[in-house]
Amino acid sequence: MDGSSQVPAVRSRPVRSCLSIARSMGSAVKNVKKANEKKVKQILKKPATKRSEGDLETLKELDNIVQELQKRAKQREKQKAHQQETEDQPEILGAKVKSLSELIKTSEHVIFYTGAGVSTAASIPDYRGPNGVWTMLQQGKQVQSTSIVDACPTVAHMGILKLYHEGLVKHIVSQNCDGLHLRSGLPQQALSEIHGNMYIEVCKKCLPEKQYIRTFDVTERTSLHRHITSRKCQRCRTTLEDTIVHFGEKSSVKFPLNWKGAVDNTESADLIVCLGSSLKVLRKYACLWRTHQPQPKRPKLCIINLQWTPKDSQATLKINGRCDDVIKQLCIQLNFQIPDYKKSEDPLFKLSTKLRKREMSSFSSKELSLSPTVAAAKSPRLQSADDVKKEEDGMESVDTRGGDDYQPGWFGKGLSKRRTSQGRRPSKS
Repeated sequence: MDGSSQVPAVRSRPVRSCLSIARSMGSAVKNVKKANEKKVKQILKKPATKRSEGDLETLKELDNIVQELQKRAKQREKQKAHQQETEDQPEILGAKVKSLSELIKTSEHVIFYTGAGVSTAASIPDYRGPNGVWTMLQQGKQVQSTSIVDACPTVAHMGILKLYHEGLVKHIVSQNCDGLHLRSGLPQQALSEIHGNMYIEVCKKCLPEKQYIRTFDVTERTSLHRHITSRKCQRCRTTLEDTIVHFGEKSSVKFPLNWKGAVDNTESADLIVCLGSSLKVLRKYACLWRTHQPQPKRPKLCIINLQWTPKDSQATLKINGRCDDVIKQLCIQLNFQIPDYKKSEDPLFKLSTKLRKREMSSFSSKELSLSPTVAAAKSPRLQSADDVKKEEDGMESVDTRGGDDYQPGWFGKGLSKRRTSQGRRPSKS
């Protein structure tokens, strides 16, 4: 023996992965189910009189699949019906608005919940209407680019402002990020923009939070979980953040969300008027509905919306009408004149913080501006030498910001996700 030890060869056994086996079995079951569903669908497409004995036997054997397909069809029809917009006849609408005016007059603490339907008259699309953002994307259609800065407060916005000034409405809770309630003239203390405001960025480090109101969309470079803008706090030099609350997010920003104001007023309310909202998101905020109390002790509910909402069955009054039309008729019933929106008196110009010279290139979206002569006196944005020269020469300064492809950062960053998923789907020939 040479002293060298030989190591016996170890037999290699095939390694079986339980996970891969389970996956392959699951895949096989799915394929069988898909094949059976396809077979049943082909049979159900035939008229009942033209189905063979073999077809009837197949339907009998696969009765569970038949039941499932019929259930899906009913759900689709139900969803389709919920998406349809229905308008009350003029005489019915008038009677309902009169009932609403009586409810408001006899109530002590009225609050409004507003949704995207309030801003559709300002050419801002809603989300779940027939031409809404989510609806269009689900149908595989392209969403048209929109410059939100060009929008102005609508008749509904200005009517709500009048009702607030007359003391009939105590607080407004809005899901909208377009800032039109603030631009209408409502004070921030009377307003809870629970999903944020596209014109406001904040410094969270400062105590209390330092708020910067701008005349342009601050969400241009922000998105889901990415809220830092390119500007810094003038007090502590901390990077500013937008105030937008995207789907699936929570925010601790005090203003413009003003959750304390929303909850406090909900606790005192005896009438809630929901205007232009599908309530599919808003209904999930239990603190806005006093769900800790029995139904008789909760505030009365009036819903103004063209579509079905999940709160319809709980409403004292449901009005199927357009927001502008209802608010206009309501103010007539109450003998109030709705003020006109005047751009020269837009509060945003007075509330906004001036940009520093080095921040002039920090945004490329379109800026809210007055006429050149008025803008020179009132606009918070610093002017460049070229702008001053144009005004001295009598030339109108043309804003080329915000091209056709521009979309505000808050306007459906969940929307870009859906665009991607739609793009990955194979096109149907």
